[in-house]
Amino acid sequence: MDTMAGKKSDEPSPESIARANRQRLAAEEGMRAMADAQQKAIAVRKNMERLRALRQAREAEAARTEAALPPSVKTSRKKGVPK
Repeated sequence: MDTMAGKKSDEPSPESIARANRQRLAAEEGMRAMADAQQKAIAVRKNMERLRALRQAREAEAARTEAALPPSVKTSRKKGVPK
């Protein structure tokens, strides 16, 4: 008996090969998930920027329209006076 009980062989066991493959696949899937999340975040930021620009343009147009209208004269009714 030349081998000792605590010494490992140079050949990886099938279990260790399977574990290494699972870890590799998990790492690849994690990288894909992170890339997908980053792409979605970029798309959300672009959409928010587009919507903000539309809202600001709409508000500016409303302000221009309001400024162009003549000021309205408010009439007050006296209380208790019949028509």
